Amino acid sequence: MISNPLRDPRDRRLPRVPEPCALVVFGITGDLARKKLLPAVYDLANRGLLPTNFALLGFARRDWGDEDFAELAREAARKAARTPWREEVWERLAGSVRFVQGSFDDDNAFDQLAATLGELEGTHGIGGNAAFYLSIPPAMFPVVLKQMQRTGMADSTSGRWRRVVVEKPFGTDLASSRELNELVDSVFTAEDVFRIDHYLGKETVQNLMALRFANELFEPVWTGHHVDSVQITMAEDVGIGGRAQFYEETGAARDVLQNHLLQLLALTAMEEPVEFSAEEIRTEKLKVLRAVSLPEDLRTFAVRGQYEQGWLAGQRATGYRQEEGVDARSTTETYAAVRLGVETRRWAGVPFYLRTGKRLPRRVTEIALVFKQAPHLPFADTDTEELGNNQLVVRVQPDEGVTLKFGSKVPGSVMEVRDVSMDFLYGEQFTEASPEAYERLLLDVLLGDATLFPRNAEVEASWAVIDPLEEFWAGTTPQPYRAGEWGPRAADEMLAAEGRRWRRP
Repeated sequence: MISNPLRDPRDRRLPRVPEPCALVVFGITGDLARKKLLPAVYDLANRGLLPTNFALLGFARRDWGDEDFAELAREAARKAARTPWREEVWERLAGSVRFVQGSFDDDNAFDQLAATLGELEGTHGIGGNAAFYLSIPPAMFPVVLKQMQRTGMADSTSGRWRRVVVEKPFGTDLASSRELNELVDSVFTAEDVFRIDHYLGKETVQNLMALRFANELFEPVWTGHHVDSVQITMAEDVGIGGRAQFYEETGAARDVLQNHLLQLLALTAMEEPVEFSAEEIRTEKLKVLRAVSLPEDLRTFAVRGQYEQGWLAGQRATGYRQEEGVDARSTTETYAAVRLGVETRRWAGVPFYLRTGKRLPRRVTEIALVFKQAPHLPFADTDTEELGNNQLVVRVQPDEGVTLKFGSKVPGSVMEVRDVSMDFLYGEQFTEASPEAYERLLLDVLLGDATLFPRNAEVEASWAVIDPLEEFWAGTTPQPYRAGEWGPRAADEMLAAEGRRWRRP
């Protein structure tokens, strides 16, 4: 007898609701919690994706009671929620909101937090299950993790689970990354550690796997036999905002190249997994990251830049060194570009150009496969003057979708071929708005689904790529570019050296 697919637990179309549990957020008063995490919790509740027995705990230094925290959480959720505001939904959540006041080195505060979790088992039926979100600077991880170990809050047992969410950056180099991974894994079991990269929660990134592996149309040409080069861009039109201290210590390569862009490269270049599971997908990504190679000529094919005063969207933009909190002689890069290789049979000889920068002309993240030109064209040269390379572009943000660029005849009595584009837009094709990245990832944490979370081996393989870059750049001055430009001139020269040029999104 054929089972009803609507009742099949393996049916991924069915909404998945976690077991009763609590979410504990350290650093609840920070920007990430207010702008992303609290709105995501409300949106999940509004979509009916949180268990009835759910509790939200905040931990911070503020001298607040539960009511004070509930009001802050309400304001933050209402301001940034993706779904329509419904007061009755919030009222249900508000009854399960708790706050514990204290500093990270305060034993009494962590004892109180552990006691509060214990109380919620009886009053809210959370079953002892809890996820701990470390929305705090990485330097604070050791003291918080040791407090959790001391109080037993990190201990999973046969009757309950305990998980931890770690925000990037995962260390500052390979050595510190290994040290951090060893620390986290000494407190939590490896399967209970969720290293969050919010780019992996974006619908378009996940659609990259569907585009490749659910369609016979694309995968046969997704190889070095047909692809000339791959460009992965994450451009931001904003400056550093109020993150001067963080950015001065980190820079564009550590902040974006090491995680977001290398993860996008891995998803683009990976082989088809045996099945759509966390373990198989992570295995294929790790193979790619271990196969990444740096160019021998880093002077030509690795560029770092720093924005100067310029014009952006009709307004004067301050230079990086004039930003509040930035050293007037800073050599921190706000732009980084590099040519990488992937030494596998599929991608041997294909350059992967990665770039990221702040104060660029527009905010855009995209993956572009630029195909080789046809080996023979039966047309006259004048017929194809405006014909370029075919391109397949996956737009991650902001206009989520896919563009296919190819040649087509211009209507008329003569033969003229020029580039045209065929667009797929998420917003036009589907009536339901895409979940925000943190919304999807928080739900996966509570479900214990690690598919979209890089494991420590991936993080370390990424640092093995970035460390030599940082060593090469150490002691050098980044090349200037004006705010509102697409980066320093050397970045264009990097591609021109091989007869290519950057896409202008």
